[in-house]
Amino acid sequence: MSSFYNLAILYLFVSVLSSSSMAELVQEQPLVLKYHNGALLKGNITVNLIWYGKFTPIQRSVIIDFLHSLNSNRPPLPSTSSWWKTTFKYKGGPCNLVLGKQTLLENYPFGKSLKNPHLRGLAAKSNGVNSINVILTAKDVAVEGFCMSRCGTHGSIPSGRGSARGAYIWVGNSETQCPGQCAWPFHQPIYGPQTPPLISPNGDVGVDGMIINLGTVLANTVTNPFNNGYFQGPSTAPLEAVSACTGKFGSGAYPGYPGRVLVEKTTGASFNAYGVNGRKFLLPAMWDPESFACKPLV
Repeated sequence: MSSFYNLAILYLFVSVLSSSSMAELVQEQPLVLKYHNGALLKGNITVNLIWYGKFTPIQRSVIIDFLHSLNSNRPPLPSTSSWWKTTFKYKGGPCNLVLGKQTLLENYPFGKSLKNPHLRGLAAKSNGVNSINVILTAKDVAVEGFCMSRCGTHGSIPSGRGSARGAYIWVGNSETQCPGQCAWPFHQPIYGPQTPPLISPNGDVGVDGMIINLGTVLANTVTNPFNNGYFQGPSTAPLEAVSACTGKFGSGAYPGYPGRVLVEKTTGASFNAYGVNGRKFLLPAMWDPESFACKPLV
């Protein structure tokens, strides 16, 4: 079971709608993610990180700070945790993510071209119930389907404890492979209007793009971990909690325009969420089960 970023759909609309006035002519269809009565990830969930390839200490700290920010009430609003709390509105109540163990695989044990079985094998090494294993691949690692149909994905595998299953995630650094697809809006898109890209809040287009995709698949995972949770459309290519809101980061967003977001005065960087340790992030809109709408933070 995978969670794709619906790139083809986004690019189709971007090529057709090149201005806000044109976007206003298109009526949005009601968006309802149906609950399919399956198990959701709730309570305290451990997140284990598998760093595949070479990441700098700064790159790792940005992603770790993002994960810590999801459950921290210290930063001001709009905060990363206020974004994550939208997942609490789904059936079952809160899901608190707790950082678990980290594994550094800087020697590329499966090479620099990974297939889906490699991802499942990496996830299985430390799999268990009440956990999510997150595989993060460096910018020089190619992954099956990366840049063509997905920027990140999630799935499940047997946990080794009877019929229980464990969840896993993969997200890649697209800096040198397809930033126009998987790091937008911090890079000009491959298709559609070539509007100037936004300045990334942590000074790293690849990693800030990973934050967008990691946030996406984390929310999709806890609300649809085993392909029978919340989604719209076919289970083989579902629209999930955040992937249903592709391309929306602020109010007034339309295809090709991320919406109105906050801008750091000194650096000009764009963001919409405060995090721990002074971090700022740009997070996509998430579907709200109370309002039945994609709600951006700003």
